[in-house]
Amino acid sequence: MHGAIPEKGRVWLGCCPLVLECKSHKGWPKVWPLMEAPIPLVPPQEQEYYLVKWRGYPESESTWEPRQNLKCVRILKQFHKDLERELLRRRHRSKPPRHLDPSLASYLVQKAKQRRALQLWERELNAKRNHLGRITVENEVDLDGPPRAFVYINEYRVGEGITLNQVAVGCECKDCLWAPAGGCCPGASLHKFAYNDQGQVRLRAGLPIYECNSRCRCGYDCPNRVVQKGIRYNLCIFRTDDGRGWGVRTLEKIRKNSFVMEYVGEIITSEEAERRGQIYDRQGATYLFDLDYVEDVYTVDAAYYGNISHFVNHSCDPNLQVYNVFIDNLDERLPRIAFFATRTIWAGEELTFDYNMQVDPVDMESTRMDSNFGLAVLPGSPKKRVRIECKCGTESCRKYLF
Repeated sequence: MHGAIPEKGRVWLGCCPLVLECKSHKGWPKVWPLMEAPIPLVPPQEQEYYLVKWRGYPESESTWEPRQNLKCVRILKQFHKDLERELLRRRHRSKPPRHLDPSLASYLVQKAKQRRALQLWERELNAKRNHLGRITVENEVDLDGPPRAFVYINEYRVGEGITLNQVAVGCECKDCLWAPAGGCCPGASLHKFAYNDQGQVRLRAGLPIYECNSRCRCGYDCPNRVVQKGIRYNLCIFRTDDGRGWGVRTLEKIRKNSFVMEYVGEIITSEEAERRGQIYDRQGATYLFDLDYVEDVYTVDAAYYGNISHFVNHSCDPNLQVYNVFIDNLDERLPRIAFFATRTIWAGEELTFDYNMQVDPVDMESTRMDSNFGLAVLPGSPKKRVRIECKCGTESCRKYLF
């Protein structure tokens, strides 16, 4: 068997076979491995050997390979990075020891398998997205993999007995921003135009946004088509290191008042939301968002169906603001929920919004909106019975979400 070393030269670690896969086939000399996590072994002759699991072959057919046979430098570096990080976490030496502790070796194998699972999940998310912005996934904190039973969707999933009525008419504008005919779509609903020429929202929080729809004369580049174009920023789902689970951060600068993402999930009735809420309460978390723009009839549940907004955490000092948006469905009981940046958000910053956000009453002459408008709570809804401790850590923290 190629790559074999004498029995006396092996350092057997029991439960720590590495996970390493070959792009081509099992055979010599065509060994160009695609590795998930090699386990370094240092025999007496001071040469590093790695136990290699080959793609398409069981672990029983793994082979020992010297360092020079492993051509994937990037993944080797990632393995040693994982090793050093775990050694530091355990307060041991930062350099790999001659003999790996079995528990450490086992951790590295699990880390390799987790990294592979997250890579596959990232690929799946990007295959399903219909927006420009790419999604990356990172977990440098623990061994948690992709969430179970979560399905990525790009728009509302309508529940049983609920109908989204399609708009019947559209605008006839030649230039919706500078020469709107009859006030364009916002004017037809007695509301104001929402955006400036850069696509940034210029309405105060609480005012509804009416975008041009599929029956409008204007084209895709119309300045009144923003939310419907989807996420345009590259975002990262990452594991937080302070016990808040998954979070989302931006990988590029987002200007103030720019659209960031929608909140999507299953649309269900308030009665069904109450039933699910009781179950979620017992589980300690929920993703119910009440659509209470005019009346509390429907709720969005993103527990099992949703987009990247499913992973956005709460903050008492958030950088995202929620707006109600109407496009192809003008039923005021069923708005689309859009997040806009409250300030400039720099690359690397986590995206957050206030799960218990309240919007101040607005001038009733400037909008038809209910003066008691308030955003539903996420996780949970105003019906939620469990008081949840806040972990946002900001100076303005209220200590509890609800």
